[in-house]
Amino acid sequence: MTGYPLNLNLRPEVEAFFDPATNTISYVVKDPGSAACAVVDSVMDIDYAAGRITHDSADRIIAFIRDNGLRLEWIIETHVHADHLSAAPFIQEALGGKVGIGEKITVVQDTFGKIFNEGTEFQRDGSQFDALFKDGDTYTVGGMACFALHTPGHTPACMTHVMGDAAFVGDTLFMPDGGSARADFPGGDAGELYDSIQKVLALPGGMRLFMCHDYGPNGREIRWETTVADEKAHNIHVGGGRTREEFVAMRQARDATLSVPKLIIPSLQVNMRAGEVPKDPDGRPMLKVPVNGL
Repeated sequence: MTGYPLNLNLRPEVEAFFDPATNTISYVVKDPGSAACAVVDSVMDIDYAAGRITHDSADRIIAFIRDNGLRLEWIIETHVHADHLSAAPFIQEALGGKVGIGEKITVVQDTFGKIFNEGTEFQRDGSQFDALFKDGDTYTVGGMACFALHTPGHTPACMTHVMGDAAFVGDTLFMPDGGSARADFPGGDAGELYDSIQKVLALPGGMRLFMCHDYGPNGREIRWETTVADEKAHNIHVGGGRTREEFVAMRQARDATLSVPKLIIPSLQVNMRAGEVPKDPDGRPMLKVPVNGL
């Protein structure tokens, strides 16, 4: 892959934080040459039935960064998650840093702004975020050159973030025995997902890949790190040269059997606002539940 600042000799330190309630893995990624770091795909805890939000997961990340004397520069969202809530503003208030997401967040905001009947006060221009990444955009964490790849299909705004020899793929890929993520949300597309996966698999074979989710298929222990070469050889959905047509047929048939994520309603409302909980006209945090709307 040419035209990107690839550097497999630069190996960032990656600390993973697994949230068993949502099977999400968040990351602290440290520049090997400085105290600078980034956080990828943080989690805010919610007891949906009780309507209670807490921050134990984010507190663990904040404590790790403080305890190790790190400086937070970026809070990266690989996409608008439908299965967990982002803790980006909570972490930013504690440690600083800029919140970034793919520029197609505007498509997601427009789609779900209509579904949740948001008023004109809800801006659909991505302005809730500090940075909107385009395909190929570069940025730095300390002295470490990083770049973003647009990898849609699961959602229009999905991005893969490459930092040194590590790539954070969001929901574009799962571990080889997990396959790939669903493509049936509004704005998703199985063909686009296949193309995006091929884009990731065009990275060097030794590139480390870090998943956003793992569900321990067939009872194995939770894992979140693999390589491009391992995915190309062994991924059950795209490995071994499966064609685009075969993947699309498989993905569409499989998606038709999947249930709606249990946290999709609060997750979308919060995450399209960069982790902020919406408020009612009196300023109280409040979520909507569209009936037959998703």
